[in-house]
Amino acid sequence: MTGPLALLDSASLYFRSFFALPDSMRAADGTQVNAVRGFADTIARILTDRRPSRLVCCLDADWRPKFRTDLLPSYKAHRVAEETGGGDPDVEEVPDTLTPQVPIILELLEAFGFATAEAAGYEADDVIGALATRELKIPVEVITGDRDLFQLVRTEPSPASVIYVGKGWAKAEVLGPAEIAERYSLPRETAGPAYADMSVMRGDPSDGLPGVAGIGEKTAAKLITQFGSLDALLEASAASDNRVPLKTRLRLADAADYLAVAPTVVRVAVDAPVEQSRPDTVPATPADPDRVAELAERWNLGNSVERLLKALPGA
Repeated sequence: MTGPLALLDSASLYFRSFFALPDSMRAADGTQVNAVRGFADTIARILTDRRPSRLVCCLDADWRPKFRTDLLPSYKAHRVAEETGGGDPDVEEVPDTLTPQVPIILELLEAFGFATAEAAGYEADDVIGALATRELKIPVEVITGDRDLFQLVRTEPSPASVIYVGKGWAKAEVLGPAEIAERYSLPRETAGPAYADMSVMRGDPSDGLPGVAGIGEKTAAKLITQFGSLDALLEASAASDNRVPLKTRLRLADAADYLAVAPTVVRVAVDAPVEQSRPDTVPATPADPDRVAELAERWNLGNSVERLLKALPGA
């Protein structure tokens, strides 16, 4: 059992499955199961291609944590509006066919014997960050379609990389510190933390992060590389260091309130109080084979469950 620890950003993966696979995948009662089948197929591919010895499916206990919105009320605020229709009477309500699939996914994971983990009041990103930080011996592979987790790449005490599946598993990219450093022109030695600092300055409209006005990704990366960290840059700017251009100093000063809180919002909370359902060793065989068979029959999971069964190390 020498394979890596695989940490799955579960919601990111089943969300992508939901949109990648046809909604015609349904159970006998009409329940849509495309996310269930896609997620099972993804785990099968992870087991076959990456050969992890340990695996945890990390979950969102709170996708918009209070500690983040207290600091930055705009954090993911637009997603709340989207989910409620934004109060626009002309917006057609779209039936939610993903949410009912999540309990089926969790039942299937339990029947197979895969570990799940969450932390009350925290996002899956925080769970992944906490578990990655705790792992000191074997390599860590974070499997996600979310670039936010690029901040976790490292070389020590054990290597941590991101298997980025933003374009699907067939085009998955294995990104470690060297790859993140090259892609974003960041220092290799601190590529993970530097990515987080760059993200603070650049901002991310999809997460409600305004960033620093007038400073884009390339400028942010250049400044972080030059000064080593956001804290060092802000310290130099406050001291009117002539290495920080006047325009940049003014922009940083204008964004002072945002910069005081944004790092806590952007960085994963590695101290999240993670609760795990069971040990994370990849099961050699299903924990409850009869339950697996019953779920496969009831929800018409067919070939997806068969592929996952064949991918188990004891198969």
